[in-house]
Amino acid sequence: MDTVQQEVDERTHLTGNNKFELLLFRLGADVDGDRSELYGINVFKIREIVAMPEVTGIAGSAPHLMGVVNLRGQIIPVLDLPAIVGCTPKTGLNIMLVTEFARTTQAFAVEAVEDIVRLDWSQVLTAEGSAAGNLITSIARLDGNTDGSRLAQVLDVETILRRMLPPDEPEMDGTADGPKVTLKPGTSILAADDSVVARMLIQQGLDAMGAPCIMTKTGKEAWERLQAIDAAAKAEGLSISDKVAMVLSDLEMPEMDGFTLTRHIKQDERFKHLPVVIHSSLSGAANEDHVKTAGADAYIAKFHAEDLASTIRQVLAK
Repeated sequence: MDTVQQEVDERTHLTGNNKFELLLFRLGADVDGDRSELYGINVFKIREIVAMPEVTGIAGSAPHLMGVVNLRGQIIPVLDLPAIVGCTPKTGLNIMLVTEFARTTQAFAVEAVEDIVRLDWSQVLTAEGSAAGNLITSIARLDGNTDGSRLAQVLDVETILRRMLPPDEPEMDGTADGPKVTLKPGTSILAADDSVVARMLIQQGLDAMGAPCIMTKTGKEAWERLQAIDAAAKAEGLSISDKVAMVLSDLEMPEMDGFTLTRHIKQDERFKHLPVVIHSSLSGAANEDHVKTAGADAYIAKFHAEDLASTIRQVLAK
């Protein structure tokens, strides 16, 4: 476990190059009690990995919330991840993954940590439209695009947190976040996010702000949609700026991440003038530096309607 923790610390500054590192862990047996599948979470989201400490139960707490722990002076909620996913640990809840993203700190109890693997986002396929449940954003092919490759399920931690620990502040409705956004007539905001909950919140916020939106599920889908919109615009004698006002993108997405999507846009003569805003749960100075290097016009951490609305207005005003 110490080796895994050291690797997490060393690699949290990994630059965006359409590669990422996935922490693999096991949650226990499935409902039939036969298999113990591999699950994964982006290393960027892991603050630390510790042996399971004593947890203090909270009266009247939500299902699957084990309680809280006092970790170096910080009170952190601990979620029973196997119970949430529907697994039964064979050896118990032995490890606690402390995570930081979407402006929050929380911990997930798991059975065992396996390894850290470095993958290209092209090895990760969206789980939508497959047999996977809505707690999974994607399926990672650990051994590449080969028959018999080991598979890991990448958890949609944003959806899990929204269900288990609903925020105190209002959802992204945009109703109290200033005046409506004024876009050039006929234009829309092209958005990309792999999380079901994130897309719902973004759509709600943009609708309330009066900003038409074209929603996509991956960076690759957004890039292909942008090129298709450009071709259609040219056929009408128009430019891409007559169709797309800006691009709003998550960072970690199957097939193509937000870093790569941003670089594709900013390095293409057709699109380099389009504003790109990164909207990600991967907060922190290191990620903001990477975003600037990729050429994005702004970075905003999820989920706060007022901040998102303010950032969009500022970028469009430029």
